[in-house]
Amino acid sequence: MAADIAQRTELHAFASLTLSDRQFLLGDAAGQPVTLAGCLSLPPGAGPHPAVVLIHGSGGIGAAMPCWVRQLTALGIASFVVDGFTGRGLTSTATDQARLGRLAFILDLYRALGLLAGHPAIDPARVALMGFSRGGQAALYAAMTRFQRHWNHSGIVPAAHLAFYPDCATSYLEDTRLSAVPIRVFHGLADDYNTAGRARAYVARLRAAGADVVMTEYAGAHHGFDNPLSAGPAIAAGSQTLRRCTIAETEPGLLRNTATGRPFNYDDPCVERDPHVGGNPAAAAAARRDVAAFLSGLFRPV
Repeated sequence: MAADIAQRTELHAFASLTLSDRQFLLGDAAGQPVTLAGCLSLPPGAGPHPAVVLIHGSGGIGAAMPCWVRQLTALGIASFVVDGFTGRGLTSTATDQARLGRLAFILDLYRALGLLAGHPAIDPARVALMGFSRGGQAALYAAMTRFQRHWNHSGIVPAAHLAFYPDCATSYLEDTRLSAVPIRVFHGLADDYNTAGRARAYVARLRAAGADVVMTEYAGAHHGFDNPLSAGPAIAAGSQTLRRCTIAETEPGLLRNTATGRPFNYDDPCVERDPHVGGNPAAAAAARRDVAAFLSGLFRPV
């Protein structure tokens, strides 16, 4: 229907940095400069519009992303889809996650906020972050006040953080100190890539610290359950999963494998391969309804 078609689409380039996890954690900006791009879709109407910044997972921008953009458009919400790979010469990190720091996407999100802060069609007081898998991890941990203090110079404090099936295998210093905004996590109970149990444990820690965080779980749903081109789970051949790893930042910038006490790397025995990915139409439809209800409440007409 016409209501879910953007009235205008814009492509924007913006500057970011390629940082190692250690650099990001230490606030060290001596990374490799990179120019990234994003696609801004504006809904009908004069605006300024609320907006959601979306960022993809380890496989890049996939088939689910246009579905989310169209749903946001139908809700009267602008969307800015960040491509964190092409400008870095990447198409995927699934089989070699060491090719890009796991926290690099957080800076990309903050830089995207900086671009939207000056856009006349966007209401900077009503911008949320939303990500999937690797991007879900970024959208979730971007709520940390420590990271915002070091890296978010956009002038925008995100109004909410929505994370789909994020990896929560790592605990960071100060990771329960978050912006006082809603955090929403969406996870499949059959996910053996980034397990729901790990996310549930982090959510419990956040709730104990007083955060406004809710995790919604979908029975029978695997990783990437919102993929409309997949009818069911299949092995993601060669993809790395941290489902057996427990990693902790034991001092600023140092991520240790808690089982070995040594700095973590992707050659550690806990890193496994061949998890499952695949769509689940019922879970995807439920998630779309849940996100629509949440954002409609968050972005009430002003």
